[in-house]
Amino acid sequence: MTGDVVVRTGRGAVRGTVAGGVAAFRGIPYGAPPEGALRFAAPRPAEPWDGVRDATAFGTAAPQLPPAPGAPAVWSPGDGLDCLSVNVWTPDPGGPGLPVMVWLHGGRWTHGSPSMPQFDGSVLAGAGVVVVTVGYRVGFEGFGHLPGAPDNRGLLDQIAALDWVAENIAGFGGDPGAVTVFGQSSGAVSAILLMGAARAEGLFRRVIAQSPPAGQLEPAEAYRVTRVLAGAAGVEPTREGFASLPAEAILAVGEASGVQGSPFAPVTDGELVTGPYWDSAPRPEVDLVCGFTREEYLGIAPVPPDPDPGAAAAAFGLDPAPYLASGPGWFVAMASDALVRIPALRAADAHASAGGRTWVYDFAWRGPAGAAHGVDVPVVFGTEATRYAARLLGSPPPPEYPAFAGRVRRAWTSFAACGDPGWPRYDSAGRTARVWAADPRDERVPPVAGGDLGSARR
Repeated sequence: MTGDVVVRTGRGAVRGTVAGGVAAFRGIPYGAPPEGALRFAAPRPAEPWDGVRDATAFGTAAPQLPPAPGAPAVWSPGDGLDCLSVNVWTPDPGGPGLPVMVWLHGGRWTHGSPSMPQFDGSVLAGAGVVVVTVGYRVGFEGFGHLPGAPDNRGLLDQIAALDWVAENIAGFGGDPGAVTVFGQSSGAVSAILLMGAARAEGLFRRVIAQSPPAGQLEPAEAYRVTRVLAGAAGVEPTREGFASLPAEAILAVGEASGVQGSPFAPVTDGELVTGPYWDSAPRPEVDLVCGFTREEYLGIAPVPPDPDPGAAAAAFGLDPAPYLASGPGWFVAMASDALVRIPALRAADAHASAGGRTWVYDFAWRGPAGAAHGVDVPVVFGTEATRYAARLLGSPPPPEYPAFAGRVRRAWTSFAACGDPGWPRYDSAGRTARVWAADPRDERVPPVAGGDLGSARR
């Protein structure tokens, strides 16, 4: 199968390309551009179009700065705000109905785009699933708190994309009744929050949450960020004030005023977000795979050269004594637990306790940067040839890597297809987790440690 292929959606026909037995459709709008009167508003459906729309190039990324010094920019001011689009990879367009996997990228709520090469869905789709990647608003456009504007606009975008999947994915060979939402980091938190959202009920059957970090903001806390940005920009901290600013101006004042890194997160609005994601109302009819990497912190921030136990205890809300006893890597273990592992296990415990089918994993495979936050992403997608993967997996990865990665992808696609990733379920009695190492094994997970994780964000 090579050449072009046309699929008709509810808004109009789209033309994709076929390579290697997989058809790819890029930049299909699911929402109207969030600009003008629609800026800082809930998403609206895309306008229909006549004829056949070219779907061979990715849509615009959401406004954002480069993720790190020297990293390539995915958005520039001339790109505008038209960022609500999806991309579809399918091995059988028009087929009888394959499992569907919908990807929500991470990026600390401020960065990320489905156009990034590590999220190419070709290899994963070649394993027998339809892959959809979603562009949604991040940063202030998606999560800034503004009086008179809906909170959590990025989450509302994700729900609108899932509505698009429900209405259109059959035309691409997908089964709208067999949708798995999967995501990493903030994308994983999004997936879990959507499990408890009434607006998303019935839109998916399964969730894979890869390394969901702690963190949400109360409205007053989020509004403090808004006031700082407004003061730096010389506008009122209102929807009208920020609507007068181009997106690049908001990004610039955030960087100049010191409100940078990850000042945004889901805002507790009482509807989509009622509290920490691990306390979200579990929906037991949705199956859940939830996991973490063994050394999350290595992919989140630099390790302090001489970490102070007292400062670490204050920052993470955990007793440093048992971590100090573990040896030189105590800080990475403690920070990884506080930021990701403990909240992820709390979510798994809550879902299992509510009767939901639950599986847990511990991704222990180590690349050049360790078993770091994000190391699992290119493994799942099979995007080893990307710059992102080279840093985390090695270039090339070690000889045992291809077989290992194949096992991981089979687990993810098996779960999407039949609700079984291939290892024992997690419950209060067994507490079994799959340890993803070169030689995968199943181990009992010790109970979650206590501690106040309210200040440990992203």
